[in-house]
Amino acid sequence: MSAAEGNIIVPLDVPENERGRYTENYEMITGGKGRLMLFAGDQKMEHLNDDFFGDGIHPDDNDPEHLFRIAKEGKIGVFATQLGLIARYGMDYPDVPYLVKLNSKTHLVKTPQADPLSLGLITVGQVAAFRDRSGLKIAGVGYTIYLGSENESVMLREASLAIAEAHLHGMIVVLWIYPRGSAVKDEKDPHLIAGAAGAALCLGADFVKVNAPKKEGTSSAELLKEVTLAAGRTKLVCAGGSSVDVKKFLQQLYDQIHTGGASGNATGRNIHQKSLDEAVRMCNSIYAITVENADADTAYSIYSGK
Repeated sequence: MSAAEGNIIVPLDVPENERGRYTENYEMITGGKGRLMLFAGDQKMEHLNDDFFGDGIHPDDNDPEHLFRIAKEGKIGVFATQLGLIARYGMDYPDVPYLVKLNSKTHLVKTPQADPLSLGLITVGQVAAFRDRSGLKIAGVGYTIYLGSENESVMLREASLAIAEAHLHGMIVVLWIYPRGSAVKDEKDPHLIAGAAGAALCLGADFVKVNAPKKEGTSSAELLKEVTLAAGRTKLVCAGGSSVDVKKFLQQLYDQIHTGGASGNATGRNIHQKSLDEAVRMCNSIYAITVENADADTAYSIYSGK
C-alpha cells in the first residue's frame, strides 16, 4: 500500500487508472477528513415496514422518498440503500453520494429457524455500469456478512469477490459484519466483534460496520479499543441501532470516536424516523461530530437549533 493523497491509503488492488477515482470517492464520502457519516436506508428491505410506520415514527417516514429528501438536505457522507430505490428516485436527487447495498434479506426468518444467509442481489459490475449510464455519484458498495452462521463461507466468498471487483472500478467498500447464528452466544461480545473487524481487514474492506460491543461494568467506548485495533487499516464505524434519546446518542457517538477510536457511524432509524426538518438537523449534528470534530454539546445545539 502507498498513500495517494493526505491520509488516504489506496489498496494495492486498486489499479493505477482507478486510483484517482478511488481517492475522489474516499474524499467525497468522508468530507476529506477520513471519517464516515453513513446514512443507512437499507432497512426498507431488511426490516420491512417495521421501521417506517407505527408508534413513535413520524408520518414523513411512511414515504420512501423521505430518505432521499434527508440525504439531499442534510449533511451526510454517503447514503446507503438498494439499487432499485436509487434507480427509482435517483434522477431527482443527482447530487446525493450513494453506496449500493449488494445483498439484503428480510428479518422474518429468525435464527432459531435457520442460520442467516444473505446472498448478493446484484453484481458490482452491474453497479459500475449503472453508475456510468446514470451519471449518479455512486461512490461504493456495501455487503452484509453474518459471521458465525453455518452459511458464513458463502457470504465471505461473495464479499471477497465484491471487494476485489469494486476496487477495480475505483469504488469504496463498506462491510456490515454481525456475529449471528446458532453458534453465536453473545452477538455484542467485544472480543467476537473485534474478530469480526479483523475479518473485514482480511477481506480488504475499506470500512467495516459493527454493532457497538457490550460488557457488564465496562463502557462501550472502552470496549471499542480492542475492536479498532483489530480492524487495522480497515476503518471502523458503529451501527446507530434503534432510536434513542438524541443527547445520549450524540454523546455515545463522540465517545466511540474519541475514546474508542472509531472512524464514524452508520445511522438509520435515529435519523429517518423523525420529521424531515428534525431528521436534517439530526444529520447535521451527527456530521458535526463525525467530520467537523465538534463536541457533543455543540452537536446538540445544532440539533436543537439553538
